Formats: sequence, structure tokens, C-alpha cells
Amino acid sequence: MIITSLLDTDLYKFTMMQVVLHQFPGAQVEYRFKCRNAHAKPSGNQPSFDLAPFADEIRDEIRSLCGLHFHEAELDYLRSMRFIKSDFVDFLGLFRLNEKYIDVTALPSGEIDITIRGPWLHTILFEIPVLAIVNEVYFRNVCPQPDLVAGRKRLDAKIALLREAGLGDLKIADYGTRRRFSKAWHENVLLALREGLGTRQSPGHVAGTAGQLAGTSNVLFAMRLGLTPLGTMAHEYLQACQALGPRLRDSQIYGFECWAREYRGDLGIALSDVYGMDAFLRDFDMYFCKLFDGARHDSGDPFTWGERMIEQYIKNRVDPQTKTLIFSDGLTVPRTIELYRQFRGRCQLAFGIGTNLTNDLGCEPLQIVIKMVRCNGQPVAKVSDTPSKNMCDDEKYLAYLRQVFEIESSQ
Repeated sequence: MIITSLLDTDLYKFTMMQVVLHQFPGAQVEYRFKCRNAHAKPSGNQPSFDLAPFADEIRDEIRSLCGLHFHEAELDYLRSMRFIKSDFVDFLGLFRLNEKYIDVTALPSGEIDITIRGPWLHTILFEIPVLAIVNEVYFRNVCPQPDLVAGRKRLDAKIALLREAGLGDLKIADYGTRRRFSKAWHENVLLALREGLGTRQSPGHVAGTAGQLAGTSNVLFAMRLGLTPLGTMAHEYLQACQALGPRLRDSQIYGFECWAREYRGDLGIALSDVYGMDAFLRDFDMYFCKLFDGARHDSGDPFTWGERMIEQYIKNRVDPQTKTLIFSDGLTVPRTIELYRQFRGRCQLAFGIGTNLTNDLGCEPLQIVIKMVRCNGQPVAKVSDTPSKNMCDDEKYLAYLRQVFEIESSQ
């Protein structure tokens, strides 16, 4: 059994779920799975990315996932977070995932189709564990004997790079749950990072410093390993607001306002790439520049994004050094260091590294996602600054959204 706890997911699923409980409890949604890896026939030692042969194993693991419930210690841990409200934890005490809301189908092409349909409140927790299941089932079949020694050497080399002189205040977080090689390897990576980089909670840490491991997005490992759980909002939240808000053009503004109403100044990192950077900056005015603690980058050129965010703050008479820019798009350690050197001293910085930490064992990682495609029967879309990350199953709606948000067709 791959997933043994409902806490084995990213924190932002809970922070979004709390908003859903309090503000959108009746919303109905649909999610679809997508594998971005090329499905050309493999060559040499490269395995196929076909997932259809493993559909039965994936279904069995999802069935086990749907048998889980939250334990009292897990609920107590969630209750200890200052931004998690007691009525939400009480709801989680009754919560189970329901297998009737998810369907896994093997396709003749060799791919799989995963569709999740049902109440948003009762389906939001499927995404991360299902992606982790697909990954682990795939890799235990195509790479049953990974070179863990070589993988650990690569990890140690990354830690050594981060510990070089002049990088003492560069802090990273683990964002690697959804595309990890396996749960066991994920834990090994976090243990190595905690030992090699240190945390605020590490024994013998220097007063006034917090170590270089800021935390992890994974709530279970945060609880088990004494790390800080990290996360705010994901794309699905702002996508759903396309259907839940008063009108499409104001959906991004509506999403930010609903978030602020729920958290009252806490969890103040805005996601910037559901409609592309131009549309984000048009909506992220002086009010939001002051209200939110910062923004997160997840597509497009990160260096350009950072410069544009700093320019936006200055234009709106906000000191960029009081705001946090979070970079989380396909980061490697060398790229993280480059970004740190460009923006250090000009703003506060945070870096979330995922696949490059938790799935670097010699096999090419799966580039898999589960994205919301409908809310309350209406299509919703993500239009990214990286076109390959776009997700929408209704071309007419996508064209209309581009027109409303003045998004160029090249995105």
C-alpha cells in the first residue's frame, strides 16, 4: 500500500479545502489527468511512458486510499496550525475519499485516462496521492532496482552546492510529493536535507539562523520529521473562481479577495500564472501588492518574472524588500543558485524544488498532472506562460477567456 495516511499530501490541498468548506461547499468539479512526456516508442534502455499496463495496480492502490481516515494525532497536528480552523478539522474527522468519484481507464494508445468528478469538497484531496500512486506504481515496474547509491551521491552533491560560501541565507523547500520516485525515497531525501542543510528546529543550530531547509509541502513528513509545512494556493483554486465569481473578467480578483477574507492576512502568497503574467499584473494592483506577502512563480522565464514583480512593487510604492518571491517551476539546484544571486538583497526569497530532489535516480521522471477542467458544469482553464502547461478541454471557452483577459494566442 503506497499511501497509508491522508496527511501524505501537500499543505495547499488543506488550505484550499478549508476555503471550499466555508465559501463554496456546493461546488461541483471535474479533474482530468495528463502525462506531458512524449509517447514515442522507447529507444535503447529508455522505458515506454505507457501507463495502461499498470491501470489495475493503480486502481487497487486508489481503492486502498479510499479506505483511509484521519487519526486523532493527525487531526491534532492540523489543529495546531494557526490558520486551520477547528470546524474544518472536525469535518476532516468525518472525512473519507469515495471511490465512486474517480475513474481510471486504460486506453488503446497505451495511456491512461483518470477522471475525477463530484463535489469539490469531497474530491479535492484526490490529486496529490493519486499522482504519487501513479508514479510509484510506474517506477516499481519499469525501474525495480534503482541505483540508490548513485542517487544519494547526486543528492549529496546538491547539498554541497547549497552549502557553498556566500549561500548561507539561501533557503529551499521540498515540493516533490506528486512526482516522487517513491514514498521511501522521498523520506530519505528529506532526512538527508535535514541533516545536510539544517532547519530552525535542528539540534545545535546557530541562534538567529534557521538553517537552509525551510520546510516541506508534505504534511505527513512535516509532522513526522519536525519540519515546517509550507503551501498556500494552487491553480485549481483560481480556475474554479472562473465559474464561482460574479463575472469572468473579475475571477482572479474575486479569488484573491475570497482568500484574504478566509485567512485575514495569513498565507499571503498569490499564484501568478493561471492567466499569464500580463493578466496577473493588471489585477495585482496596489491593494493586492500591500495586502499579500508576495507571489509564486510557476511558469515562464523566472528571471523576467522576478524583475517584473519587483518593478510592480516599486510602481505601486511598495518596498520589494518587504515582499517574498517564491520560485517553484522545475527548479534544479544550479538554477536556484542563479536566481538567488540575481535577486538577493532586492526582495525576500524562497525556493521550492520538487522532481529534481525526489526523483533523480536515473530514470526519466514522469511529467504528470491532474488539473481541474470544469466547475459547476462550466469549462475552466489554465493559460500559462509556458504553453505546454496549458489545460482546457473546450476550445471555444479557451478562446473566450483569452479575449476577456487579453491573452495572446502564443500562450
